[in-house]
Amino acid sequence: MQSPEASSPPVLLNIGGKKYATTVETLTQREPDSMLAAMFSGRHMLPHHPTTGTVFVDRDGKHFRHVLNWLRDGAIPVMSESEYQQLLREAEYYQLLGLADCINERLGWKKVDSSEAELTRKDVIKCIQAQKVRFRGVNLSGLDLSKLDLSEVDFSYACIKNTDFSCANLYKAKFGQAEASSSSFQNANLRDFLFVGFGIRSVHPLWRNRCEFIGANLQESILDGANLRSANLQDACLTRCSFIEADLNSAHLQTANLMSANLRGANLEAANLKGAKLSGTNLQDANLQRAYLREVDLRDTQLTGAKLGGANLLGAIR
Repeated sequence: MQSPEASSPPVLLNIGGKKYATTVETLTQREPDSMLAAMFSGRHMLPHHPTTGTVFVDRDGKHFRHVLNWLRDGAIPVMSESEYQQLLREAEYYQLLGLADCINERLGWKKVDSSEAELTRKDVIKCIQAQKVRFRGVNLSGLDLSKLDLSEVDFSYACIKNTDFSCANLYKAKFGQAEASSSSFQNANLRDFLFVGFGIRSVHPLWRNRCEFIGANLQESILDGANLRSANLQDACLTRCSFIEADLNSAHLQTANLMSANLRGANLEAANLKGAKLSGTNLQDANLQRAYLREVDLRDTQLTGAKLGGANLLGAIR
């Protein structure tokens, strides 16, 4: 057993405003593959408060004492189910897989029904600790991947039907040619998110800039109020999609299939709709000023209240 004299100096932590003192040994020994172990391994320069020397972590400080007790002696207290769920979120954030297993055992939870999935949520958490994570072609259907940091992860060609990505960090994630019907991206961070040939139906609203949906299958998706400025939806299948009051300013919609789509009140200013299919499309009260509608068939399109000032309608069929 290590003597007190040989121990490292205390590590002072500020977790969401609550102060804790521990040691490097506590933070690194029980779960050496965790985020905390990586942070205090000595491989990284951590910002310290200039006067107190504390390291700030923007997480729930209430449950961090249970995290420390787990790391010290491998024990967790008796808690209510809701408290266990809150602690589980902290365990998963810090990538403390042993603690997460114990909590799940206490709750008596069964694993997500993943008869078709090749990996579990726990497997994914292990994988994302590495750099340049790839799940190319992997079947992750039905998994709960909510609130995970999946930034820069490659899901190209993966099968992610009914997968829950709500509140996940998907910064620079790649989903090229992935099949994601009925998946949820509610409140996910989709900055620089890349869809190329993405098959996705019935998703929750997306809020982001500079989208790339070339050739995507987004039929029946709900993107009401979505920020899709300058989005590239060229050749995309958008039949029966709902884009109510979505911002599609300067969007690229060349040859996109928008049949029976609802774009009521959408902002399509300066959008390129060359060759787009608009049969049965609802463009009521939409802003189509300076939009490119040359040679587009508008005979079955609802345009009541639409603003068409400056739009290129040369050769358009009305």
